Amino acid sequence: MKILVLGSGAREHAIVTSLLRETTSTGSPAHEIVVAPGNAGIAAVVQTAELDPNDPEAVANFAIERNIQLVVIGPEAPLVAGVADALRTRGIPVFGPSSAAAALEGSKTFAKRIMDEAGVPTGRARRAATTAEIEAALDEFGAPWVVKADGLAAGKGVLVTSDRDAALAHATGWLAHGDILFEEFLDGPEVSLFFVSDGHTVLPLSPAQDYKRLADGDEGPNTGGMGAYSPLPWLDDEFESEEAFVDEVLVSIALPTVRRLAHEGTPFIGLLYCGLILTASGIRVIEFNARFGDPETQVVLPRLINPLSDLLFASATGTLADQPQPTFSTESAVTVVLASENYPEHPVTGRVLTGVDDADRIDGVHVTHAATALSGGQLVSTGGRVLSVVATGNGFGEARERAYRALSLIQLDGGQFRSDIALRVDETAAGAGASTGDGAGAGGSVDVPGAEQHLAPLAGWRHVYSGKVRDLYVPTAAASVDDAAALLVVATDRVSAFDVVLEPGIPAKGELLTSLSRWWFDRLAGFPNHLVDEDAARADGVPAVPASVRARAMLVKPLDMFPIECVVRGYLSGSGWIEYQASQSVCGVPLPAGLVDGDRLPLPIYTPAFKAELGDHDENITFERTAELVGPEIAEALRGLSLAIYARAAEIAEDRGIILADTKFEFGADRETGEITLADEVLTSDSSRYWDAAAYDSGERTASFDKQIVRNWLSANWNRVGTPPALPAEVVDRTAARYRELIERLTA
Repeated sequence: MKILVLGSGAREHAIVTSLLRETTSTGSPAHEIVVAPGNAGIAAVVQTAELDPNDPEAVANFAIERNIQLVVIGPEAPLVAGVADALRTRGIPVFGPSSAAAALEGSKTFAKRIMDEAGVPTGRARRAATTAEIEAALDEFGAPWVVKADGLAAGKGVLVTSDRDAALAHATGWLAHGDILFEEFLDGPEVSLFFVSDGHTVLPLSPAQDYKRLADGDEGPNTGGMGAYSPLPWLDDEFESEEAFVDEVLVSIALPTVRRLAHEGTPFIGLLYCGLILTASGIRVIEFNARFGDPETQVVLPRLINPLSDLLFASATGTLADQPQPTFSTESAVTVVLASENYPEHPVTGRVLTGVDDADRIDGVHVTHAATALSGGQLVSTGGRVLSVVATGNGFGEARERAYRALSLIQLDGGQFRSDIALRVDETAAGAGASTGDGAGAGGSVDVPGAEQHLAPLAGWRHVYSGKVRDLYVPTAAASVDDAAALLVVATDRVSAFDVVLEPGIPAKGELLTSLSRWWFDRLAGFPNHLVDEDAARADGVPAVPASVRARAMLVKPLDMFPIECVVRGYLSGSGWIEYQASQSVCGVPLPAGLVDGDRLPLPIYTPAFKAELGDHDENITFERTAELVGPEIAEALRGLSLAIYARAAEIAEDRGIILADTKFEFGADRETGEITLADEVLTSDSSRYWDAAAYDSGERTASFDKQIVRNWLSANWNRVGTPPALPAEVVDRTAARYRELIERLTA
């Protein structure tokens, strides 16, 4: 495909780098790429053209003359100038919204109106067009003030300050360029999340976090961005999974926004950048951009598994519904920006850069140029943000080490960069214990520091690991989990939400969920599971299960776990409902039109997820991706077993007035026979969605049996900073009652 990319920065270099990864069956480049105007780094890998990217007629004529099949607009200025409009009127596919839709970025006031009418959560705002209105807004909002230029400012028109004089000076200074917007101050971590849209279908990419301030510790002036990282493992802490966070943003923010724009006759075709903040009251929109963000693009695209060109072309041609859900590697990606002296105020340019090629040669590293040119055979800086060093690795520790090692090789007189990019997640990863899984070798939980200090010793057993709600032991004589003939998994009464263990626990929770797992294992005769017969194990020298934990413990065999969560859905709900609204499919499985939340599916569907390494997040995948991970035969077996187990369990539950809406299973291979074996907990209220059939029939379609009571109370009474408050007795009692009711109704 002949592709024209408009722009000259690191974002465009990152887009080109992603497109160049796509090759034909013979290994040659899949695309002929031209970039206008580009920079020195881009010119080293593809053709560049002397073309004003902000001139609609010039760009359209160039595209026609060169037989361009797809135009990708990188920066915001060409969008607001109407370049996409000129291309579309000539029938040229273009990835980028019309000038009317791009007002979502070009006018903060327009964006606020769209959000208000679409019901998108955001902060309160007021526009000021005169000095008097600025003074009134300062009085109305109070410190700290959030002051924004109502137009394009390359990320530097925003000031957050508690200094009234500074807020007044910033507002009056930008007033010459247009209206000023004052916004409610919102507090919390920020997240950047990209969505690809064709005006109707919306597909999410992976979240990233950027660093806007110039100096370490978020000090100094605001910039266009000094670095970024992806994925965001701490979203698992806040939302229990990154997927759940993305789904919430999709259904509450991206889809309503795109549909509102379509309703107004300005369909949004291109990249919707959602600048978000996670407040104690929920997710709020800080701003929208109408294009890929810089530097977040530099860490999102290297992890993208799908061909980027397929997504861009499908968006441009209205065929995004035919595309699979974008998937991402489990690698960590970090980018660090090198900026010129005196950036962002008055950057010193024209200085020589050396060592860039040496940095590029480090394994897992590539350099994306932002403001570079060749002068007299030397590479020189031409702007404020000069380049981005991008590194990927198996974890953030490796990615950060590579990025900063590469950066140490690059010399720029007066150059400046932050040394704390992704440090937060690097420290988290380094402090987490290695996971052996809750019972059978599966990863995915974070070790609970100090948990062993609160555990009574168990005769014959040695504690090796604590998850948030379960503890793992090996026989005292075993050197490790790998050396153990059997493992002891002890369920506790601990209850967690938002990745913190709460106080107090839920009385008898460990016993209740263990008894439910055992009950289900008994009813799934014919499906091999990981439970070990205690008498046989004793004969092999395995210690007895201590009486003090017997009611909440399972003796299990170690397995070689498959990295797949085998999810089966019989009803449309949760993330499946959200994905269906966007694409009329779930994990690549097409579904009939017209379904609503809670509908029973014509047949149960298998929607697997990839179990990421510790610190990363699980991600939904297609069946075809499962086959790539574990092989076609194993993939077929996992799907068949999962559907068969669900069918039996759903029938059993239905006979007892309970709907098994969906559930997840985990499997491993027996280390001696290779037999695929059902592992971990099975069909508990922590791993399944159970509904009351009578309530469902009467119209209350999602009356569930789980810890949602705890999540709801905690969300309303804790801002997720510091130590969470103790759960009230009423919340504890109601939660325990839901656990007991499910078990009583199933097992009666």
